[in-house]
Amino acid sequence: MGKIISIVNQKGGVGKTTTSINLSSSLGLLDKKVLLIDLDPQGNSSTGVGVDKSDINSSIYDVLVNTKTTSEVIISTGFKNLFLAPATINLAGVDIELIEKSKTIEGFSKTHQLKKSLESIKNEYDYIIIDCPPSLGILTTNALTASDSVIIPVQCEFYALEGITQLLSTIMLVQKNLNKELDIEGVLLTMFDSRTNLGLEVIEDIRTYFKERVYDTIIPRLIRLSEAPSHGKPIAEYDSTSKGHYAYLNLAKEVIIRNGK
Repeated sequence: MGKIISIVNQKGGVGKTTTSINLSSSLGLLDKKVLLIDLDPQGNSSTGVGVDKSDINSSIYDVLVNTKTTSEVIISTGFKNLFLAPATINLAGVDIELIEKSKTIEGFSKTHQLKKSLESIKNEYDYIIIDCPPSLGILTTNALTASDSVIIPVQCEFYALEGITQLLSTIMLVQKNLNKELDIEGVLLTMFDSRTNLGLEVIEDIRTYFKERVYDTIIPRLIRLSEAPSHGKPIAEYDSTSKGHYAYLNLAKEVIIRNGK
């Protein structure tokens, strides 16, 4: 059975999309069949794996509003074992549409649309990775309701833990009311600059706070990692000699070990 993992943090700029793309790609390189779901209206995961938005005919938006099945919107990325459910700007207004539909259509749940849509395809993939938007709205709630677990990227900079309490409260609310099985898969330290003492202090704070949930792998701050999405490639394809490639490959191995598959 496939594992559904959301990459979530309501703070922007912490490496959610970079992690979504490169963890998915690395799992694929390790012979796992992976579906990457772009749930961010900006669609950066989609362009980050080389998809031209003007070529997208159907997207995850169509799945959420019940006009398409997930299978109908999935496309191959051309990278090993990696498939994509793309996003378009249409997602920006989907919160309001889902709320209105839940008021007018009997049995329509604004929080369970993604979960219901993934039930028929979950077993076709080893991992389904969801790139969440930088908010705790209905899109992220859909992702958390559909997921088995979450990975929380935390930037190795000042105020790293800012907003984490709110995120954990949201996760607990989802656990209580929508998805009792939801678990924290792990906490990922990102954008680490080894030249600063602050980065080391943040690592110590986060490991103290989250303990064994923190991955051993730390993602460094690298120009090559930030360049890769603009070329429509995961770091493994853009620069296979980069430390970023090996970092995400190590993260993928940790994820596989923790899940025993």
